[in-house]
Amino acid sequence: MDRFSWSNGLLEINETLVIQQRGVRLYDGDDKAKMDVGAVLLSTHRLIWRDVKNQECCISMPLSLIIFFEEQAAGIGKSAKIVIHLHPAAANKEPGPYQNSKYSYIKLSFKEHGQIEFYRRLTEEMTRRRWEEKPVSQTSPVGPQAGRTRAVGIVGIERKIEERRKETDKNISEAFEDLSKLMEKVSLVFTKWCFNQQAKEMVEVSRSIANKIKDKQGDISEDETIRFKSYLLSMGIANPVTRETHGSGTHYHLQLAKQLGDMLQAPLEERGGMMSLTEVYCLVNRARGMELLSPEDLVNACKMFESLKLPLRLRVFDSGVMVVQLQSHSEEEMIASALDSVTDKGSLTAEEFAKLLGLSVLLSKERLLLAEKMGHLCRDDSVEGLRFYPNLF
Repeated sequence: MDRFSWSNGLLEINETLVIQQRGVRLYDGDDKAKMDVGAVLLSTHRLIWRDVKNQECCISMPLSLIIFFEEQAAGIGKSAKIVIHLHPAAANKEPGPYQNSKYSYIKLSFKEHGQIEFYRRLTEEMTRRRWEEKPVSQTSPVGPQAGRTRAVGIVGIERKIEERRKETDKNISEAFEDLSKLMEKVSLVFTKWCFNQQAKEMVEVSRSIANKIKDKQGDISEDETIRFKSYLLSMGIANPVTRETHGSGTHYHLQLAKQLGDMLQAPLEERGGMMSLTEVYCLVNRARGMELLSPEDLVNACKMFESLKLPLRLRVFDSGVMVVQLQSHSEEEMIASALDSVTDKGSLTAEEFAKLLGLSVLLSKERLLLAEKMGHLCRDDSVEGLRFYPNLF
């Protein structure tokens, strides 16, 4: 408390009030000060305390004396406090309420709260250290210094002109950067357009070659024909049905379903007559190249297999898994295959059954679950996983 000096409470030149808080008691270290509860004011230069009842009782302390400060949480019957650690008092300090103190810190006890905002503002002022800023003189010099003022004014004008020139150069540079980005986008769009044109040309070439293969079927073996078609499929240059060529809505889905019926029959036969819709989606989009198909369009097209009397069907298992299967692929055969495999091995997991049939684990599990649903298999669900056994009951 010996850092405080008596004050009139008025702000000095270039000093600004930052925040004030009522209901604050001062502590000299851990001891309560002899003053009553008052208001604490924080300015850009000083910490000021004023007695609420006696306005003439006012003390202040420079912020430059503060080393650091910390918060002290409130407790049962105790108010929140801010502990301020201080440098020693100057030798030529003005008189104050305390001439000597055994503590090197003070406490501000907030009886009416507000300590959070006060702490934040005090932190800002200690960071900005505005009391160190030199005040700018507003008086105009006379006599011999007038010429110097004129010189300073000219220098100021030249400085402003230079700043404007730099700002103009910066704006021009930013404009050229935006122009470069625009040119890059134009180049990217043009490249994509050229690629699409080349892709269309490749489609036309593939059609021409496919027609020639049909015309010369006797000169080219069936294996070579199948191999060539698989190359075209892998390159993704088939002739896809698109909204541009077949419009939108039902007509588009009908044409897409017909194309899927022609395309998926051979892969389904190779995979045992059934494929998950995820596998179908990947296979179809790989073949379509740039003309990618959305999952919604694929599902809508697959739903039309039965109405178009195509040899494919879309099936949804009880678990929600969607598959595309051949119409000739009977449920009885799937159940019988699962039952025979489990009976031969004694028991099987979905992973083991997938390896036996060369199917995905997802489809293998659905077959086992279907056989279980029909009462041919039973399960053992343990920490080792789900295992199926023949149902002997």
